[in-house]
Amino acid sequence: MEIDPNAARPKTSTRDREHLEQRLNTWIRGKLGPDARLSGFSSPQGTGMSSETLLFDVAWRESGAERTLACVARLPPDAGSVPVFPEYDLAKQFQVMQLARERCDAPVPRVLWYEGDESHLGAPFFVMERAFGEAPPDIPPYVFDSWLLRADATDRDRLQHNAIEVLAKLHAIGLSDSDRALLRPRHDGATALRRHVASQRAYYEWVTADGIRSPLIERAFDWMEHDWPRDEGAEVLSWGDARIGNMLFADFAPTAVLDWEMVATGPRELDLAWMIFIHHFFQDFTPLVGVPGLPDMMRLDAVADAYEKLSGHRPRDMEFYTLYAALRHGIVMFRIGRRQAYFGEAAIPADPDDMIPHRPAIEAMMDGSYWNTRR
Repeated sequence: MEIDPNAARPKTSTRDREHLEQRLNTWIRGKLGPDARLSGFSSPQGTGMSSETLLFDVAWRESGAERTLACVARLPPDAGSVPVFPEYDLAKQFQVMQLARERCDAPVPRVLWYEGDESHLGAPFFVMERAFGEAPPDIPPYVFDSWLLRADATDRDRLQHNAIEVLAKLHAIGLSDSDRALLRPRHDGATALRRHVASQRAYYEWVTADGIRSPLIERAFDWMEHDWPRDEGAEVLSWGDARIGNMLFADFAPTAVLDWEMVATGPRELDLAWMIFIHHFFQDFTPLVGVPGLPDMMRLDAVADAYEKLSGHRPRDMEFYTLYAALRHGIVMFRIGRRQAYFGEAAIPADPDDMIPHRPAIEAMMDGSYWNTRR
């Protein structure tokens, strides 16, 4: 499946926006009083294809004074949108964001309310305070055209350093037994990494329940077994979808850490490798549009050096972890290929592995050549 850089954004929701706004307004009045007013309702585009994000402002009176607050609501995708993941645990996301905000100074937004009653919006949801800033966009990718692409090298370096520092802060959070019970994937494994990989194998089996399997992904799982790290390191909070596209920035400093639906525990390298790989996933497609992109960002050794200085931990086995990141993203794209076929945006190719747009990258990682020019 080839990437068309000018293609329309894949369908992400089948919900009626006007109905959502009306129902949310009613719910807000139940929280803040009958005089509460919702305004500025919108649903942003340009990043993500999973949980839905609703932006709105709310005004109400409290102790005789007028108060206003900029808010964000997050809710799982509706079943009609053929969701990317089998489940969306909004209560867990709410708890983890609360935990992370309380225990480190990474810019995790302040969560306000969790609502588990599906009668209001048709699904559980939570509301958090809105942070202001700009995210490097996914569609079109920021390496094609964006404020980050147009920034000078010093500012881009500063943004990269700040993003890595966010990971170091999250990974330094101390976890109790109850925290680990909340965060760990619900799959058997003797170590944090084993549990994480078991959860991804289960996800792959869910994606391929229709019988269309990926020889490439299955070879990559086998490759991992032969190259498994000898020392996995500490079990830390793993943000999961750890990438600069899930951060807001102002003056190249992060103002918000967003999208916690992939949160788990695992080695520190999980987040580092994901942040590195997702950048290169975009960068590898820049020749298609004839732009240089940002080849000097998220270099393997530079990220490892910066993280070591910030945390005292030297990342290990990064070629293993970046292959795992590419494999995980491959499963996501394998699912998205089915969604595109369902909505008539693409056809299932004769070779199912062609639904994985970074197939050449996974193959090069397994033969050891991918990072030769990207270190």
